[in-house]
Amino acid sequence: MAKVRYERTGAAAVLTIDREERRNAVDVETSELLLEGYRRFEADDEARALVLTGAGELAFCAGADLKALAEVDLSAAEATERLDERPDGPLGFTRIIPTKPTIAAISGWCLAGGLELALWCDLRIATETARLGFPERRWGVPLIDGGTQRLPRVVGLGRGLEMILTGRIIDAEEARAIGLANEVVGPGLHMERALEIAEGLATFPQETMLSDRRAALEGIGMTLAEGLSHEAEVGSKVIDVAIRGASRFADGEGRGGEGAGV
Repeated sequence: MAKVRYERTGAAAVLTIDREERRNAVDVETSELLLEGYRRFEADDEARALVLTGAGELAFCAGADLKALAEVDLSAAEATERLDERPDGPLGFTRIIPTKPTIAAISGWCLAGGLELALWCDLRIATETARLGFPERRWGVPLIDGGTQRLPRVVGLGRGLEMILTGRIIDAEEARAIGLANEVVGPGLHMERALEIAEGLATFPQETMLSDRRAALEGIGMTLAEGLSHEAEVGSKVIDVAIRGASRFADGEGRGGEGAGV
């Protein structure tokens, strides 16, 4: 059985880590398949958004498969060399910034590298059963799939450092309260809601949505002045789409909030 499944569902590409017996932990083969699935998504112009999830409801992903790692007898130099051979990220694609929207559909455990995979996504939909954190702190395993960079950007430096330093695992409601989870849904409803959002995103004019997404992601590390300039530069390239949209609004489309939100 494949350790990663790639499927098209409507406007979404669904990438599923399928290792329920290991709580969807990622070994080397799985990371390679994740990267392959990501590249397939990027190459598919009809796939408007990627939904990343884990098989079953027990776990989204428990991170890197530490048992598999422990079975490989490597020196520190050899381990470093292997990491250098994975420029896209040890878990597959975590050092790549996707060009289209990505959504994590989370049920159950979302830990360590699994949380880093969820943070790689633009949005996170979690069930009430979700538990998120970096428990590898207790074993001395560093965060090398973007966790130290993305978590503070999502929840703020104070909250981010708390989770990074203490390894505390939080529940879904706390995750929503601090902005780590965008929505919390009932058990088993995470995929339904993620796909609903993906379909909603697909209905918007893609050029301007992707332009605004790019400006937000690239501007996060800039000064305000630099970010405003970058926003203007990126937005000017899709101004023709804006003009057409303004004409539709003038003709009555979307008045009174009709069609707003997903």
